[in-house]
Amino acid sequence: MKHNSGFYKGILMVLIIAIASYFLSKVPMLNYLGPLAIAILIAVIIRNTLPYPQKWKTGIDFAAKKILRFAIILYGIRLNIAVVAHEGLPLIARAAGVIVGAILLTIIIGKLLKVEDNLMMLLAFGTGICGAAAIAAVSPIVKAKEEDTAMAVGMIALMGTIFSLLYPAVGSLLHLAPAVYGYWSGFSLHEIAHAALAGAAYGDESLTPALLSKLSRVLLLFPVTLVLVGFLKFKKGGTGQKASFPYFLLGFLAVSAIGTWGTQQGFLSASVEDAIAQTGTFFLAVAMAALGMSVDLKELKSRALKPLLMMTIVSIILSGAVLFIV
Repeated sequence: MKHNSGFYKGILMVLIIAIASYFLSKVPMLNYLGPLAIAILIAVIIRNTLPYPQKWKTGIDFAAKKILRFAIILYGIRLNIAVVAHEGLPLIARAAGVIVGAILLTIIIGKLLKVEDNLMMLLAFGTGICGAAAIAAVSPIVKAKEEDTAMAVGMIALMGTIFSLLYPAVGSLLHLAPAVYGYWSGFSLHEIAHAALAGAAYGDESLTPALLSKLSRVLLLFPVTLVLVGFLKFKKGGTGQKASFPYFLLGFLAVSAIGTWGTQQGFLSASVEDAIAQTGTFFLAVAMAALGMSVDLKELKSRALKPLLMMTIVSIILSGAVLFIV
């Protein structure tokens, strides 16, 4: 397929934004946001202060769709299936309970607040499973607009960052044991980065269970999206536009399996695994920059209040409810 120079300029633009977001994420205070949220913020600022580079749109769209799927595939390296399986069915059962509860709670509150359906679904799965990665996986299934995907990722990043900074203080007030605190963080916070940030408060005693419980939710990304595909097909009764199967998630599972086997067999070192994970996160930042270029603040300003209120209520209830299962 032949591409014009605008295609490559569009990709170069979002690449530069992603690189800048990594440097900025090392700055004190901004490091709490992380590179993904910063990439979206930079892109949104550019989009709303400068004329949109229409000739570069094909490259930006490529990053928002194709590079995003590639990033999700690489993201699978973070999931060590053996580690989660070793903890057994109780861990998976609790993770499934959190996911189902979070999704249903978000839908109920979203309906009460009259939040738009697609945005509500993106935020429901992002909250329930693993933040930006889940939003990216669900977005093509529900055929969400790019600006809704960017908006959902931004809100998840904001809410998760706020709560992960509050968790150590709350855990201390409630006198939670380090392991209990870790499981609480992993089962209730939105992103792996949020679970790691909050979970590290008591050292390895809390960080290990935080990451383990969070990974158990990531493990369920594939089956939960399949359920969503089946539900949407059933809902539409075979008429109209059907929900698309997320084939790229097969790549996500394959990379998870290779990573797990490679670690067990000893030919995949921790440094190589980390390099693959970091590469996946970088490409995710590239995709987030592309998504941010679709956000028109004038258009979204009136739409942001209800979903933010919904996310605040859901996050508070979820944090409280999870304490009873850990």
